[in-house]
Amino acid sequence: MAEERRGARGWAADTALFALGVFAWLYISGDRMRLGLPSPPWLFEADQLAGIVGLGLLWLRRRWPVQAGLAAAALSSFSETIAFPLVVLLYAVTVRRPLKTAAWVFAAAFAAAGVYSLLRPQELGVLGNLLFAVVLYGGIAGWGMVTRYRNALRARAAEQERDERERARQRAREELARELHDLLGHRLSLLSLHAGAMEYRSDLSPQELRGAAGVVREQSHLAMRDLREVIAVLRAPIGELPQPSMADLRALVEEARPGSRIAFSSTAEGEAPERSGRTAYRVVQEALTNARKHAEGAAVEVAVSGGPGEGLAVEVVNGPGRDTGPGSGHGLIGLEERIALAGGRLEYGPVGDGGWRVRAWLPWTA
Repeated sequence: MAEERRGARGWAADTALFALGVFAWLYISGDRMRLGLPSPPWLFEADQLAGIVGLGLLWLRRRWPVQAGLAAAALSSFSETIAFPLVVLLYAVTVRRPLKTAAWVFAAAFAAAGVYSLLRPQELGVLGNLLFAVVLYGGIAGWGMVTRYRNALRARAAEQERDERERARQRAREELARELHDLLGHRLSLLSLHAGAMEYRSDLSPQELRGAAGVVREQSHLAMRDLREVIAVLRAPIGELPQPSMADLRALVEEARPGSRIAFSSTAEGEAPERSGRTAYRVVQEALTNARKHAEGAAVEVAVSGGPGEGLAVEVVNGPGRDTGPGSGHGLIGLEERIALAGGRLEYGPVGDGGWRVRAWLPWTA
């Protein structure tokens, strides 16, 4: 496992543990002096020194828990004041190191308990002391494993949350790129329409030519801007980009109207929900773009209706016209996906006079 950095909370926790360790050292030392010093007398002094070393080992539990734990286990073969540091270090090894490594440290501590029982006999006897060590170390190991797996679950949940946020950002990025792609296709279809008029219409007046050239220049500029936005969205983190709504439909139709015959009517009641309004805008935009590509010069009718309780209906119908080139079909496929996500329905197909109809229904609550 990676080394844990000691932040402000880490320093506070380590300081508190050190203070508890000092209290335990003082308490055990005082209790030993009250009950009687061990034999030989120098063993008590060695015990005190081992306890002080154990207090220092507490500060190593984050970076070197195994080494500190083995050192404390070795000292516990004769020292009783090392008890608190040993418990803390065994817990740290269980939490921070592989279980196989922790098992070796616990085995060393258990062996040291056997040596301690022989050097400093207690009322419980050797077997009693070993049984107490099994219960104590087993409790420490269980506590450490519970903490270890709880931390692993938290880390896994945090990783899943990060992955979900990244997937959400990616979905948002793809949606924005699709939005800008649709807009770019709309610009380019207008550009093609007016450029074609300048190429094939020899009867245009100078004023009409200037107007068509102005539209070409403006749409070229806007297309380049939209292309830069597509690239920026795909390369950079998601930013706030303006999104179209139902209120922009009339402006969309007016922008496409020069050189085209478009009739627009709206009987929608109230302000459509944001998602449904944006989707309706994209339906009209895609339908107008397709009409310019595959039915140049045809009359187009755009009708929007609906309201709360009945949903939002959008219909775009164009008559027959000149097909200026093959289409990829991706635009209508993208519309189907977009409308399905919004909980709506999309229908499209030819009409009797050789034209084409696109009809969409969107829930008002989307």
